[in-house]
Amino acid sequence: MKILKIQTLRGPNYWSIRRQKLVVMRLDLEALADKPSSQIPGFYEGLVNILPSLMEHFCSPGCIGGFLRRVQEGTMMGHIVEHVALELQELAGMPVGFGRTRETSTPGVYQVVIEYQHEQAGRYAARAAVRLCQSIVDTGTYPQEELEKDLDDLRELASEGALGPSTESIVKEAEARGIPWLELGARSLIQLGYGVYQKRIQATLSNFTSILGVELASDKEGTKRILRDAGIPVPKGTTIYFLDELEEAIEFVGGYPIVIKPLDGNHGRGITINITSWEQAIEAYDAAREISRAAIVERFYQGRDHRILVVNGKVVAVAERIPAHVVGDGHSTIEQLIEITNQDPRRGIGHDNVLTKIVLDRTSWQLLERQGYTLDTVLPKGDLCYLRATANLSTGGISVDRTDDIHPENVWIAQRVAKTIGLDIAGIDVVTQDISRPLREVDGVIVEVNAAPGFRMHVCPSEGIPRNVAEPVLDMLFPPGTPSRVPIVAITGTNGKTTTTRLIAHIFRQTGQVVGYTTTDGTYIGDYLAEPGDNTGPQSAQLILQDPTVEVAVLESARGGILRSGLAFTSCDVGVVLNVAADHLGIGDIDTIEQMARLKSVVAETVMPNGYAVLNADDPLVTEMASRVTGQIAYFSMNPENELLKAHTQKGGLAAVYENGYLSILKGDWTLRIEPAANVPLTLGGRAPFMIANALAASLAAFAQGVDIKDIRTALLTFRASAGQTPGRMNLFNLGKYHALVDYAHNPHSYQALGGFVQNWPGERIGVVGGPGDRRDEDFITLGTLSAGMFDRIIIKEDDDTRGRPRGEAARLIARGLQQAKPDCRFETILDETKAIQSALDSAPLNGLVVILPESVSRAIGLINARRPIAEPELASVNPVAAETSASNGSLPVPAKAAADAVDPTQNSEVPA
Repeated sequence: MKILKIQTLRGPNYWSIRRQKLVVMRLDLEALADKPSSQIPGFYEGLVNILPSLMEHFCSPGCIGGFLRRVQEGTMMGHIVEHVALELQELAGMPVGFGRTRETSTPGVYQVVIEYQHEQAGRYAARAAVRLCQSIVDTGTYPQEELEKDLDDLRELASEGALGPSTESIVKEAEARGIPWLELGARSLIQLGYGVYQKRIQATLSNFTSILGVELASDKEGTKRILRDAGIPVPKGTTIYFLDELEEAIEFVGGYPIVIKPLDGNHGRGITINITSWEQAIEAYDAAREISRAAIVERFYQGRDHRILVVNGKVVAVAERIPAHVVGDGHSTIEQLIEITNQDPRRGIGHDNVLTKIVLDRTSWQLLERQGYTLDTVLPKGDLCYLRATANLSTGGISVDRTDDIHPENVWIAQRVAKTIGLDIAGIDVVTQDISRPLREVDGVIVEVNAAPGFRMHVCPSEGIPRNVAEPVLDMLFPPGTPSRVPIVAITGTNGKTTTTRLIAHIFRQTGQVVGYTTTDGTYIGDYLAEPGDNTGPQSAQLILQDPTVEVAVLESARGGILRSGLAFTSCDVGVVLNVAADHLGIGDIDTIEQMARLKSVVAETVMPNGYAVLNADDPLVTEMASRVTGQIAYFSMNPENELLKAHTQKGGLAAVYENGYLSILKGDWTLRIEPAANVPLTLGGRAPFMIANALAASLAAFAQGVDIKDIRTALLTFRASAGQTPGRMNLFNLGKYHALVDYAHNPHSYQALGGFVQNWPGERIGVVGGPGDRRDEDFITLGTLSAGMFDRIIIKEDDDTRGRPRGEAARLIARGLQQAKPDCRFETILDETKAIQSALDSAPLNGLVVILPESVSRAIGLINARRPIAEPELASVNPVAAETSASNGSLPVPAKAAADAVDPTQNSEVPA
């Protein structure tokens, strides 16, 4: 077997809307292509021997052992690899249950899809599953040590990819509330919410955390001084920088017992407690100075260690922390007891586990010595042996929930402490013999205040009730009733996406909001280009959703990005599907137009229940998507007699239609006319049906999102697409004696749309045509056939990047289509795009039209601009029909009577072909 490609999906995708974390592996079965598992000697036995837990996989039989029955009876290896990859993750502690295996149009090549929890672990599991299965095919077995290594590697990858327990608890609470979140690229930052409503956290630091509060909390001596001045009980102590200050410091705090700890320490490092002699004090001072530039000497207070968590000024949880220890059983040594304790599955290395493994250090040996023990001591049954001086969970301690036990006065003190230090989220460490009694009654003290306190001890206490401490954090960041996400309008389709996206963005700008939008021309925020390029994938969408100034997101969502990574957002408010036509077929294992429709349906299916899927009622492939939409449906149509549209509006549904020359919104029995199409520059005086459809879709999307009709009207009348604003979208240039038109039409559907405009040109029409090299042979032949009906003379060129085709092959296929459609067709082949454009412009006749369908739009526009009269101002926008989106700049020489006819509302709504 051979892995051809592995992709990682991170959002709604072709395979699943709900299961968004998927690995897609393209797997060539090679010699196993025609061999079901039943024909591979010993395979079933070898698989069951190494992975007996596969018995739990139901598969299609729907019962325990169902999958293994399929293996016995005979199933293809791609299907087996899928189940093995899922099981490997399960055994490594990452339960996943979704998988799919489908054969591609290439015999023996399969797409194997598996769910993952952690991306790198999912990719590893896919590769490991292939190794395991291939080994059983070749040798009848897979070595147990190899399996254990795979599982260890998977656990390590899971640990590396996991969020910390505090962050994870906040993220899970956000998910439960429907608040989206993103991992940012620096300092473990997490963004909650989108755009202008976003908040950020770093562990348990938040947008509202005061830097002054954090700085003060990290200064232990300064914190004590501030709290002491506020009348809050704190330990008596002092800070020293040199050993010769130690003796005086001990006298200052009242003598032994004392505590020595580093000034800038954390997680209990370098702390020594209950020091009772000068020798211990010197050793403790040295330990503290290894961690910090100075040491704090404090009186040692007897009592139990507690952590009080304060969020937004309120105590939300209390935990007693018990230092790492073992309990005797009467026959095991302390060393054996430590090993037994560490076998608890809740214990692990680092902070990502419920509990941390016990590891001995200098203080551990000191404590053992003081207690009169060694590692070989057999503890009597029930006796405790403490192994750490401090109660931190990160050093193996445990926590016991005491939230219901704390005395009201202690609650009051803790809340004062948090406000006095200035922290929105504070962990307050208290030593007291009894948390249920006021601190002053039992000589209790506040020993430390922590910014960014860990939530692990409260979310997963060793004993007691788990507390959802993330809930008050989310209440603070997003008080009930406040938004967390900006409206998202997503647009997809074969043609028209970019112009429709730009028009929707222009409509929303009329409302005074900052609009972020992505297009094939670039990513824009407000009036400015944020990033140039073909930006219609998830990375560009995330740029918009991460921007803190964006109030509305309008996202062009192309086929490629959905296939490669899935959508960047889990749901949208409006999903627009313009059309589905034959383009990019044969790429990414999307071989039929029905598969393409299923792919583009992802946008419609992510619409929220209270949102709208805006669908083209004139396209059967688009209307079929309605059955999978969980949100509301709104249709647009060029035909007011469309039966689907009429039935929809009769039931009170929302729609947009071109009727009696008007762009109109239909809402139940009501017709809200926006504007005659002839007045809308984008529609080329009402003569470009494809652009009318784009305007209908844009108007309907905005109206569904609550934009007022008057703002929609203003936007339609003022949308001035130009070569500078929408390059390659029906850019029309007046070159004096003739006109030139630049459009990025590159598939049959867009050629047809362009033809609706070009064929009405009164003079000779010259076409400079070509297409991307990764299209099918039949697509190029179709382009030639269509070109023969559009142009009087044709120059065939090729893209600089032939995308794997031999130079000249695409041109020959286009020429074949030309000759099949029109044997006497006038054409020539000039493969170099620049030379082809120059030749067409040089030979343009009076009143003629040179139509250029380029690979490089900027180059084509540059060649045209070099020929424009210096005094000639850029012409008014015309915005026609084109392919991928269509918008234009230029004036169209249309007879006055024809223009008058076009604006007459009594005329039939159809536009001349």
